[in-house]
Amino acid sequence: MTTQQITRRLAAILAADVAEYSRMIGADETGTIAALREIWTEIFNPAVASRRGRVVKMMGDGALVEFGSVVDAVECALELQCAMRVRNSAAQKRIEFRIGLNLGEVVIEGDDLFGDGVNIATRLEGQAPRGGILISDVVHSQVDGKIGVAFADAGEVRLKNIERPVRVWRWGGAETAPSVNEISSLATTTSEDKPSIAVLPLDNLSGDPEQSYFADGITEDIITDLSKVSGLFVIARNSSFAYRGKASDLRKVSRELGVRYLLEGSVRRAANKVRINAQLIDATTGGHIWAERYDRDLEDIFAVQDEVTRTIVAALRVKLTPAEAARLAKRGKIDPEAYDLLLRANQNIRQFRPEALTEARTMLARALEIDPGLAVAYAGLSLIHSVRYANQWDDDREDHLAEALQFARKAVEMDESEPRAHNALAVALLWSKELDGAERAARCMMELDPNFSGGYLELGNVYHFKGRHDEAVTFYRQAHKLDPQFDLTLQFLGRALLAAGHFDEAEAAFKRRLALAPRSDMTRFYLASLYGRTGRQEPARQLWRELLDIKPDFSVEHFGRILPYPEPAAFDWFVDGLRQAGIIAER
Repeated sequence: MTTQQITRRLAAILAADVAEYSRMIGADETGTIAALREIWTEIFNPAVASRRGRVVKMMGDGALVEFGSVVDAVECALELQCAMRVRNSAAQKRIEFRIGLNLGEVVIEGDDLFGDGVNIATRLEGQAPRGGILISDVVHSQVDGKIGVAFADAGEVRLKNIERPVRVWRWGGAETAPSVNEISSLATTTSEDKPSIAVLPLDNLSGDPEQSYFADGITEDIITDLSKVSGLFVIARNSSFAYRGKASDLRKVSRELGVRYLLEGSVRRAANKVRINAQLIDATTGGHIWAERYDRDLEDIFAVQDEVTRTIVAALRVKLTPAEAARLAKRGKIDPEAYDLLLRANQNIRQFRPEALTEARTMLARALEIDPGLAVAYAGLSLIHSVRYANQWDDDREDHLAEALQFARKAVEMDESEPRAHNALAVALLWSKELDGAERAARCMMELDPNFSGGYLELGNVYHFKGRHDEAVTFYRQAHKLDPQFDLTLQFLGRALLAAGHFDEAEAAFKRRLALAPRSDMTRFYLASLYGRTGRQEPARQLWRELLDIKPDFSVEHFGRILPYPEPAAFDWFVDGLRQAGIIAER
């Protein structure tokens, strides 16, 4: 006689359902289902993913979610209820969740979970207040003092089919519901205790569509200036620009980006004159905090950007450090033609094509002829050569790497306070396999620009290539938080999770990346490796066939040579997953 072994583990369990779901379905089935579908997609699933949760099952009007961290579970519940509170303040159809949380041992059967750990969470959900959260005492003991929210002691309760009473703690609900403003502030400061802001792309009002690069460049410069303020949490350019040209509901944008404040406006350029209209909005209320119009000569553009930054800092009551105040005060005028060339070059660099990079290189060289002291131009040239080296777009590959290092060091020499110079140096040193130097450059960059998602991304890369994968995951998660629309971060995150042996989380990250970038060859490479390592040979082979359809000349050997692992065996670990799937032969 054989006995099947039961698999158990400790997990934080979140149970959520919609209050009065049956009544709403009876009154308006189509509208309720449509509204709930939107909530799952735009609020619930992103909140769970951002806190590393796994949706165990969906039940029409509810869900069961597993977390490896109890702090993540509670912060996810708070984020959900905060986001729902903001949504309901503007929506015609109010939908409210009840959420219960427990920490306990669960029994694993396939992808499903059972046991008292799950049962208590679901029973707590049933007794939670509408729009509120009920947590067990064991959860409260783990998170007390670790999150910026106080739970009220709700005493002991009897739960169905649970032998002993359970002491519980409550947050939210009709009796203790905070105002919309308080809730929204909590939603954007649960994990970052500082004002959070996104700068939406400024509208081009120049009457010439060709001038859109100029409005985009001004927007990006303002984002860069704000991100250097350590007292702010600033969303990166990639994510802000996802809303370019869209007439979006500001409350929805606020929820999706995880910020409270939004800066929007317009740019009009005529010859060497520029007019900038800007307004700062509290997205929780839609109210304007301030609005201003700036009419200046183009050579004074830095002064305008500095004034916008100082005004926002004052409006949000953020204190500048002495170094931050000094950086804002020191910038002077810039030659209008050189500035225009910088903006055009940046637009070309972001296209990530060999021809566009060649054009950008010419523009940056011309800008340096006009102003040889432009550190950001040297930084741009360095990044161009790093990109060409990494993608093997030319025959003179080693020359590209040498020039990347030369230009990056020149950028730092020209202006040690320019974070983009240190970023270029970190990238060039990384590809040169000088990982310690790359780490130092990345940390310098982050000291100068604490909101620069690229800094966290580069540190994540350094730690991953050093083999410190769990530390890399931490940096990648912060980069994703600052730039949630930049899909490549998900590939890097999945790669580090896979190397650390967190297969379920890695698979989720890779699948999210493919949903955003369906033609990614490298994400398919890593996911195929994961499937090979977890015994799913046919899905692995299907991914490999798709990869070769996308990139017929894909070379495993090429990436083994170029990726900056100090030891070849580190990359061969991923390749071994392909061998286990029978995709490539044993050597």
